[in-house]
Amino acid sequence: MNAPIIVDIYAAAAATGTDPRTLRKRLSRGTLTHHGYDRQGRALIDLAEVQPRTAVKAA
Repeated sequence: MNAPIIVDIYAAAAATGTDPRTLRKRLSRGTLTHHGYDRQGRALIDLAEVQPRTAVKAA
């Protein structure tokens, strides 16, 4: 199992092409695991959790 890559919502959005609002919505619904906040108060998520869902959506 790979180590998690914890990034803020905006970095995850840039890396996957997903709108940050979609990621915030998924956090509020519980479909993404929340990993705390960075120093600027942005929510942190595991990039690996975002990538599989966007890959399926694109196919």
